[in-house]
Amino acid sequence: MTLEAQAPRLEDEASPPNALPGLTSRGTPNVVPDDPFEPLSVGAMVDRVAAMAVEKAAHPWAFLMRSLVGGVMVAFGALLALMVSTGVKTPGVASLLMGLAFGMSFVLILVSGMSLITADMAAGFLAVLNRTMSVGGYAFLVTVGLIGNVLGALVFVTVCGAAGGPYLGAFAERAAAVGAQKAGQPFWTALLLAVVCTWFLQTSMCMFFKARSDVARMTFAFYGPFAFVIGGTQHVIANVGFLGLPLLLNLFHPAAPRGGIGWGFGQHGLLTNLGITTVGNLIGGTLLVALPFWVIAQLQRHRA
Repeated sequence: MTLEAQAPRLEDEASPPNALPGLTSRGTPNVVPDDPFEPLSVGAMVDRVAAMAVEKAAHPWAFLMRSLVGGVMVAFGALLALMVSTGVKTPGVASLLMGLAFGMSFVLILVSGMSLITADMAAGFLAVLNRTMSVGGYAFLVTVGLIGNVLGALVFVTVCGAAGGPYLGAFAERAAAVGAQKAGQPFWTALLLAVVCTWFLQTSMCMFFKARSDVARMTFAFYGPFAFVIGGTQHVIANVGFLGLPLLLNLFHPAAPRGGIGWGFGQHGLLTNLGITTVGNLIGGTLLVALPFWVIAQLQRHRA
């Protein structure tokens, strides 16, 4: 059994009976290789990812629910990352442990077919480039996905904040330190780190859909969040967890530190950080991942 991650199968993934060997009706060589473990071509991967975005947009209520659950999964990863790094004094080791704990979040999302806004940014942009989605449809996809992910992550961290218990004391201090570090970065630093984040993450998403074996897919899905966490980058939904946890712990348990983080658009504000990281994540996922893969697919098809 292989993992389909809710992506629709494309009609051009198999050559028609009268096609020349190695060619499909669209002229892409070896779209689906004979070896079941050999990766798909770039063109087949691009079409597959774009079709996933179109399918999500066609079922908005289901997409909203998938986004809510996806946000919960990301916040779950943030909680685990903070937990395993609490009390670790060496920065590199702490970052490594955070990445190892957080990596499972994207695996859960892709394997279960849930939605993450940064993946939808790249997938929807490929659909726009393929002319299977309008610009308005893309804006709707991104808006619904962002709202769903943020709400889902907030629900999870609210439950954790209200629970207290193991999330107080040393854990609360670690959460406040990580949140303050992310919220306190200058505008351009936060923006560029958000660009780098989706450069990592959406490359791994594309590799997930290019791979054809379960092990390869889950490895690629794990790599993206692992890389962006240990790299110290900024992810809009992960930051709902990293900044939201100290805020909500302090709300329910006033003795818990919050590191100077606020809710609004001011300095060190949650909404300020989410606005900057959303723009940076959008740039990284579309211009540095989706666009290059789409150009490569077009060049390969024209050459064929």
